[in-house]
Amino acid sequence: MARVVVLGAGAMGLAAAYHALKLGHDVTLLEAGPQPGGMAAHFDFGGLSLERYYHFVCKADRPTFELMDELGIGDRMRWVGTSMGYYVDGKLYPWGDPVSLLTFPKLSLIEKLRYGMMMFVQTKRRDWSTLENVSAKTWIERWCGATVYRKLWKPLFDLKFYEYADNVSAAWIWTRIKRVGNSRRSLFQEEMGYIDGGSDTLVRALVTEIERMGGRIELGCPADEVLSEAGRVVGVVAGGRTFAADAVISTVPTPQVARLVPSLPDEWKAKYDAIENIGVICVVFKLRRSVTPHFWVNIIDPNFEIPGIIEFSNLRPTGDTIVYVPYYMPTTQPKWSMDDAYFRQEAFGYLKRLNPAITDDDFIDMHVGRLRHAQPVCPPGFLSIIPPVETPIAGLQVADTCFYYPEDRGIAESVRFGAEMARRIA
Repeated sequence: MARVVVLGAGAMGLAAAYHALKLGHDVTLLEAGPQPGGMAAHFDFGGLSLERYYHFVCKADRPTFELMDELGIGDRMRWVGTSMGYYVDGKLYPWGDPVSLLTFPKLSLIEKLRYGMMMFVQTKRRDWSTLENVSAKTWIERWCGATVYRKLWKPLFDLKFYEYADNVSAAWIWTRIKRVGNSRRSLFQEEMGYIDGGSDTLVRALVTEIERMGGRIELGCPADEVLSEAGRVVGVVAGGRTFAADAVISTVPTPQVARLVPSLPDEWKAKYDAIENIGVICVVFKLRRSVTPHFWVNIIDPNFEIPGIIEFSNLRPTGDTIVYVPYYMPTTQPKWSMDDAYFRQEAFGYLKRLNPAITDDDFIDMHVGRLRHAQPVCPPGFLSIIPPVETPIAGLQVADTCFYYPEDRGIAESVRFGAEMARRIA
């Protein structure tokens, strides 16, 4: 038995703690926030338990299904036929199936055929190695042409990645296309999943099982320093206390690692510091009226400074309409410092433009969440930038969502990675 301290009670930290306990280790889980779950944590939205940041499940998310079965909540998965829309220059178009593509008026017939071929081929592709050193811009232009990239992709990248927009890895984009593209009921019907009760159902089940097996979860206890002696981890200082450890699993954002582990070699600190992240300000609305019939809508319109919206109530039944309006941006952007009232007014104005029938009377409630390290920026060649999970300090493992590359952030990857880190404990 090893004394294991896990830093961060998001999905990856919870999974690591759970699997370490199953292997017979003594586990303490330290979480800086007031509740477990990380990006999957819920909040009380006027009596509705809701994720702070939207989540959905795809049919390829096997680690999630296997863990839910193991925890006895496998019957809580639900599947729904969903759809996508494209809002272009003031008009909403259906998207995501062959008929929608062929009737879309903003592309020529040749462009439509090239785009459709790209989507079909990439859902079948297995090897991503040739995409590793190519930018998404270059890759999409090769398949569809520069005009398609400019019309359909560049505005979305610009409003999510800003100065990094033209230097995002093709491998990272490919995994998103493949994951969503393979989550279908048929060629004409997309199908997404949700957990009955939301992500909190899985979080609570993990917490319950961790505590049943003797694990300890310390909330409101941010880690201050990982301690080491003679090149081996010996403990963690957090909340004025020292937690002895034979092994430490850190799942906190990589920009915090250099400060948290001062005994790391300088070249390793530089590796963590080199990984860029963008933040998100996520405005969540509760409304009396639906905005669109779609689960997600991409937006390409000069009057909008967001790349899209998620009408979450078109996936998970929530009673009133629930809409997420995410503002992704580097935290160096001046807009990041604007207050919640600013985003409430601007985002609600966008919803009114998307559906002119919406009025102030349709507004019920609003919530704003902010996260500084929401999305790692994955440039071409990113695989060579990511440090190994096992650090030069024996017993210390470090990973956050950027280590899932080329996969994107998601509960399934968090669950998979947490289990792998638990198995590495000597």
